[in-house]
Amino acid sequence: MIESSPAAAAPCVATHHEPSWRAGLKTGMPSLFGIGAWGLVVGIAMVKSGLTIPQALGMTLVVFAGSAQLAALPLIAADAPIWVIFATALVVNLRFVIFSALLAPHFSHLPWRQRLTLGYVSGDISVALFLQKYPSSAPEVGKLSYLKGLLYPNWASWQIGSIVGVLLGSVVPPEWNLSFAGTLAIICVMIPLTAGRPALCGVLVAGAVSVLAHGLPYKLGLLAAVLAGMLSAMLVGETVEKLRTKHG
Repeated sequence: MIESSPAAAAPCVATHHEPSWRAGLKTGMPSLFGIGAWGLVVGIAMVKSGLTIPQALGMTLVVFAGSAQLAALPLIAADAPIWVIFATALVVNLRFVIFSALLAPHFSHLPWRQRLTLGYVSGDISVALFLQKYPSSAPEVGKLSYLKGLLYPNWASWQIGSIVGVLLGSVVPPEWNLSFAGTLAIICVMIPLTAGRPALCGVLVAGAVSVLAHGLPYKLGLLAAVLAGMLSAMLVGETVEKLRTKHG
């Protein structure tokens, strides 16, 4: 049997396929409210932390990562060294390197500008849902359309929620304590994704370390928690894979 080259497979993956786009939109729809609510809370938090409206709008459009934004805000407010702010955001966003590595086999044939755009709008939930639908990197009709149906509405939901939060930040009373609502929103979104032993182990380890290291200056406990959670999840995943291969 003659294997098709990436160039020959590219049209099947990259050509717009309306049913696949609609399927991606339908799959990601239940998460959009939680994403928008989380963006709303982050937008308010940016203004409450002392950022001007132009600064907050620029941050949400450029960074597009709520966890990194929230991790950086207290450091900015506390006048932490710039290297600490960047290191914290970098470590929190290391998961996107993993996402890119997982998506690369599916879309490596696309032009780099298109891959860069997809990388920018990628989010945790969207990537997870895509990989559930397409665990294999084999070319399939509508694969890119399905991913776009997940990514673009997710990005729009976040930006709309965040921009509304930025604009409302100056009028929302502090006693509303919307940070708690944001925590509930992200928990509701992330719990369904905590499937499998590696992910569960990573969450438990990260939670334990974040509590134990809460007193570290400049919120460095968050850095320690993220690193510990990632390393433990990777270790458990590798161990499970080795055991499966050995007994499989």
